[in-house]
Amino acid sequence: MSEEAEEVKRLLAFKKKLERRVEKLESELIELKLILEAVNSVLLAKGFKRAEIVKAPSPTPPSEVVPAREEIVIQPPAQVPEFKEVIPIKTAAGEPLAKIYVGEGFLKIVLDEDKKFNVNTPPFNQFLVERVLAKMEQKNGELAKAGKLKPEEIFSYNIVKDGDIIREIHIKNFDAERLKELKSSVKWTLEKMYEKMKGQS
Repeated sequence: MSEEAEEVKRLLAFKKKLERRVEKLESELIELKLILEAVNSVLLAKGFKRAEIVKAPSPTPPSEVVPAREEIVIQPPAQVPEFKEVIPIKTAAGEPLAKIYVGEGFLKIVLDEDKKFNVNTPPFNQFLVERVLAKMEQKNGELAKAGKLKPEEIFSYNIVKDGDIIREIHIKNFDAERLKELKSSVKWTLEKMYEKMKGQS
């Protein structure tokens, strides 16, 4: 390998290192802003925050494969969710798709409002729900039946929708390996959905 090619290789490695650093700093900045906003809300409310209830407006049609479940999230008064990491999900061109808020044993995936991701757009149901989320839940269910996992430790998820538009995905009980798989699966799914949506517009 020539000296010039070697230098290019070193510069590419350095570039990747810088990009990872920038991404990490951006994530930390978003997290700090989120925490500041949460603290301000608590101060303004003088320690009281009304319980927020998010409920799907209509049941899932039989044609969809999203598991039927009551999609309700209740936040107790005066409790601010603690997220230790905020991961922005973007396309290769830098177009925002979603943000993943990671807490202790709980994560919230908030989809970009402007994109209006439809639950029926492939590969949401076919891949993310059936092959990733449902499989993880099924595996944990089998472990619980075998007595290797407590019921409260079972992986679970809820999809919060506004009609057919996906707003958030809430996930409980995951480890570091599953978090890594979830991040890559969500990114790939949303990228493919966004490409299809652009093609239809």
